[in-house]
Amino acid sequence: MQQGREWLQELLSLVDLPADVQVAEQAAHDPTSTQSGTEATLEDRASYWLTIDETGLTPEQIQQLTGPNGAVLDALQYLANTILNLGQAEDQQKAYTIELAGYRARRQAELQSLAEQAADQVRQTGQEVEMKALSSAERRQIHTFLKVYPDLETYSRGREPDRRLVVKQTQTEPS
Repeated sequence: MQQGREWLQELLSLVDLPADVQVAEQAAHDPTSTQSGTEATLEDRASYWLTIDETGLTPEQIQQLTGPNGAVLDALQYLANTILNLGQAEDQQKAYTIELAGYRARRQAELQSLAEQAADQVRQTGQEVEMKALSSAERRQIHTFLKVYPDLETYSRGREPDRRLVVKQTQTEPS
């Protein structure tokens, strides 16, 4: 836990944006987790939220660290997950989520709403719904959100940077 905190604080210091970082553990099997990697191995993995304290940062610095559509925050999170798990046995790896100024929490609520809207649309129309403009981490979140619905399934289609999440009704076997 502290390794993630120290790594992020050092990185912020190196780019001349010194800020304190708070760490909180998130329970495994939490469907709101924003973990990176494969779902099968991550559901049992410890997950840590690294929250950057924005009180000493200007609005411009917060915007720089967040980036357009959270792209910089996503990149920092990817680096944290890659570097901090390097050389670790799979059962010792941790999942890190980087939060700044409530961005992840707000985006998580937006993604939950998008997932519910897609589920409703699929159920009403019977047609699959293709969701666009989501990062790989966001696609994983929606996959996880919708796992609780046995009548729906999700998969990804296409290649980056145009990979899309598809929601459709589960095929039922004829009796």
